[in-house]
Amino acid sequence: MKKNITNVGNSVPLQGLGVYHTPALLNETIDGLNIKPDGIYVDVTFGGGGHSKEILNKLGPKGKLLGFDQDEDAVKNIVEDSRFIFVQSNFLYLKNFLRYHNIEKVDGILADLGVSSHHFDVAERGFSFRYDGALDMRMNTKSPLTAAVLLNTYSEEQLADVFYLYGELHNSRKIARTIVIARSNALFDRIFPFIEVLKPFFGREKEKKDMARVFQALRIEVNKEMNVLKSLLSQSLEVLQPGGRLVVLTYHSLEDRLVKNFFRSGNFEGKLEKDFYGNILSPMKAINNKVIVADEAEIARNPRARSAKLRIAELKVG
Repeated sequence: MKKNITNVGNSVPLQGLGVYHTPALLNETIDGLNIKPDGIYVDVTFGGGGHSKEILNKLGPKGKLLGFDQDEDAVKNIVEDSRFIFVQSNFLYLKNFLRYHNIEKVDGILADLGVSSHHFDVAERGFSFRYDGALDMRMNTKSPLTAAVLLNTYSEEQLADVFYLYGELHNSRKIARTIVIARSNALFDRIFPFIEVLKPFFGREKEKKDMARVFQALRIEVNKEMNVLKSLLSQSLEVLQPGGRLVVLTYHSLEDRLVKNFFRSGNFEGKLEKDFYGNILSPMKAINNKVIVADEAEIARNPRARSAKLRIAELKVG
């Protein structure tokens, strides 16, 4: 079958679907899309193709699926199916690429915002503090901003803000000051030397948890993840059909809070507006009022599902 690919550059040689990532809450996520056989759907975080493959299994011959991913590694996992179009781009540009493919409205959007197992397990991508890889952390390897560039160029105040806002670290100012002092002697480029600088701040019993927060903060800033998520939520109001579903998997409280607020109120702050009769004015209707999480059986099979939170909403009709 012919592969459909939209690329911001040249076409890339493709391979079959491979083992790349084990999706969390896979069945619940697919069920949440409420898939119509002849509908049009978007998987904005294609990754290893696990979600996309299941969506295609539920689509009929007239259905269509677009998969977005800015990471070149994801190209290797493209699904060979005439109903599938791969877009090698950040989903920040969702609306533009839908227009490019002559699509005005879609029936569902899926976003799995977690970092794939592949990224954590490849040392040189720099997402994990388990390996002495490069301080990279870019989803788009063509982006000029790496974790190393950030650590070596951001001001002390900027660094403190990143660690406080995106890592929720209360000692962010001390960490930032120590980084600025350390880089005056030698610029950061590898993970293990960076970790050695941070170790005095974290007790042994909480070291892994706090180090994970540091790496989370750097990754969010490098990839501008919160801004991209806000853009996706806003664009969903324009591209979803009335009654269309938005299904979002988050992995930390910052993302989850943003999605929860937007689903409930239609804005990122969670500020409720009501009509004359006291009814909440929001363009979205939450399908699950209580967040969906993995059960113990799934966590045993896939430990990374432990932090996954699934929220589903529908664009109101009228």
